[in-house]
Amino acid sequence: MSASDTSDREYDFALILTGVPELSTAVEDGLFQAGCDDATLSMQYGSLYLEFSRAAPSLKDAILSAIRDVRKAGVGADVWRVDSHDLVSPSEIARRIGRTRQLIHQYITGARGPGGFPAPDCNLTEGQPLWSWYAVGAWLSKNDMIRPETLRDTEIVAAINTALERSHQLERDPALVDEISRAVAAT
Repeated sequence: MSASDTSDREYDFALILTGVPELSTAVEDGLFQAGCDDATLSMQYGSLYLEFSRAAPSLKDAILSAIRDVRKAGVGADVWRVDSHDLVSPSEIARRIGRTRQLIHQYITGARGPGGFPAPDCNLTEGQPLWSWYAVGAWLSKNDMIRPETLRDTEIVAAINTALERSHQLERDPALVDEISRAVAAT
């Protein structure tokens, strides 16, 4: 579908790339000619970072088409992941849903809300726990605190990142991935 299709809307997202040690004119031109003309390119902490504003029928279509465009550019780049900020602090949760940190703390402790707030995913012993935005989004959606589309977008990004990570692991050590997959499936 074209960007002028009335069912398309703009989706903003960022891709982190590997395989490109520096941003050169050849890399910029290759990505632009391959269809990434709707992205702003920059180097961030040694990685090529593309911020897209892409018209598509859905977020999934926008991200997958951007991944295809990066890969067909022929500049040695591959997509490492969608920059999704999937680990969040209580402050970040509050910011994303337009509520106060105090209210989020009350949800976490069960002092307010329906209870059952998801457990943190990491940093439990360091005193600065982080939550999976996917798990928090599911809880918020279940309790009518965010729109279902917001949760769906989170699910899409999580699934794409899972597929990308598995692909990278298979490239590095397919035997290990196979062994662990079999062991996890057997449990």
